[in-house]
Amino acid sequence: MSYFTYILYSETLNKYYIGSTEDLNERLERHLSKHKGFTSRAKDWDLKYKEEFDLRSKALDREKQIKRWKSRKMIEKLLSIS
Repeated sequence: MSYFTYILYSETLNKYYIGSTEDLNERLERHLSKHKGFTSRAKDWDLKYKEEFDLRSKALDREKQIKRWKSRKMIEKLLSIS
């Protein structure tokens, strides 16, 4: 089984969203559907980056690492080298 850390981008909000999941396609559909939460504010979320892991804990650790950066520049640097 695979787990993913991913980065979405909304042009409408000009914001990135970092998350992790077991089913990337299903998760993206949920972000784009009607729901409550941060990603409900836009319907143009686009998958910009993903990393695959064999353990859920590794995907969560990577998500936390990227979120700790709190830096758009670091995220965009990661996107540019992928």
